Amino acid sequence: MLKVYQLLGDIKLEFDDSHLKYDEKTYKRELDLDTATARVKYSVADIEYTREHFASNPNQVIVTKISGSKPGSVSFTVSLDSKMSHHSYVKGENQIIIEGSCPGNRYAQKLNENDSPQGIQFTAILDLQVSEARGLVRVSEDSKLRVEGSDWAVLLLVSSSSFDGPFTKPIDSKKNPTSDSLSVLKSIGNLSYVDLYAHHLDDYQSLFHRVSLQLSKSSKNVSGNASLTRKEHMPFRSDISLKGSEDDTVSTAERVKAFQTDEDPSLVELLFQYGRYLLISCSRPGTQVANLQGIWNKDLTPPWEYVQHYSLYIFFWLHNHYNFLLLDIHFLHYIYISENVLSIPPKKEGERK
Repeated sequence: MLKVYQLLGDIKLEFDDSHLKYDEKTYKRELDLDTATARVKYSVADIEYTREHFASNPNQVIVTKISGSKPGSVSFTVSLDSKMSHHSYVKGENQIIIEGSCPGNRYAQKLNENDSPQGIQFTAILDLQVSEARGLVRVSEDSKLRVEGSDWAVLLLVSSSSFDGPFTKPIDSKKNPTSDSLSVLKSIGNLSYVDLYAHHLDDYQSLFHRVSLQLSKSSKNVSGNASLTRKEHMPFRSDISLKGSEDDTVSTAERVKAFQTDEDPSLVELLFQYGRYLLISCSRPGTQVANLQGIWNKDLTPPWEYVQHYSLYIFFWLHNHYNFLLLDIHFLHYIYISENVLSIPPKKEGERK
C-alpha cells in the first residue's frame, strides 16, 4: 500500500526576458504569519511586481494574484505539469485541466505515456481571471494560456482525487475527481479575490488569534549590530513576519544567525507562532493529521512514510498550548481510528466470521 503523499503537480509561469533584469535590491519574499499569506515583490525598471499566495480552507482553493504597479504591465504564460502519469488540456477560454494517476505502489519506476497505473486518480483545474479594464487571455499551444497587457491576474487552483478512505482500493473508488473539481470551482464562481481573501482570513485568524505571546527584547540592540543589514538594502531577502514584530527591519536569516551571540526572545516568539501556523495549515478536521512526511514533500519516493507513531505525538504535543481544541479533536479521532479500527488484525483464512 502506498503510504506517502504524492505530488499533484506544478504551476509553471513564464515571463518575458525583461524579468531577468530585475533590481536585486528590491527582491523580497515574505510569509505573513498573521494572515497566512506569502508574498513576492521585485522591480523591473520602474514597475513593481507583486505576487500574493494563500490557500483557503473554507473555499478549498489555492489563490495567486499577480499585479504590476503600472496599468497593462502584467503579461505571462501559464501551464500545469506533473511528475505523475498525466495529460492536460485547455477548457474554454480561461481554464487548464490536468488529469492523472498515482502509481499503484510506492517504488514505481519512472512513469511514461505507456504505463497503466492503478493508483489514485487526480484532477487539478486552473482558472485564470484578468482585469476587466484591460488585458486578454488567449490559448497558447494546446495546454497553455497566455495573459497579455493586464493590470493583474488571479489564478484559482482547485483539485480533487479518487481517494475514498483507507478501506477503499483505488480501483474500486466511484469518485470522479474532475467532476468534483468542477463543482468546487462552480461554488466560488461568483466570489471575487477580495471575497476569497476575506473568507480565508476569517477562517485562519479564528484559530491563529486564540493565542498571543510577547517576550521581552534582549539587552543587545539587534538592529544596531554591524553584521546585520537593513531589509531595504538586502538582495534576495526571505522573511517570516508577524504583526507587531520588533525586528521588522532585519531578515529572518540574519536573525537566526545572530541568535548564536544574541538570544533574542522575539525570535523564539516568532518560532512559536510559526509552529502554530504550520499546524493550522496542514491539519484540519476532514484531512490527514500532521505527520512526519508532511504535505509539502517534494519527492515521489521520500525517505519517510506518511506517519510514524513515535513522531505523531511530537507534532501535537503543543496543540493544547496553542489553544487548538478543534485540532485536538481531529488528533484524538485519528488515535481512536488507529487503535480501534486500523490495528484490528485480519481474520485468518477459514476463521469464523
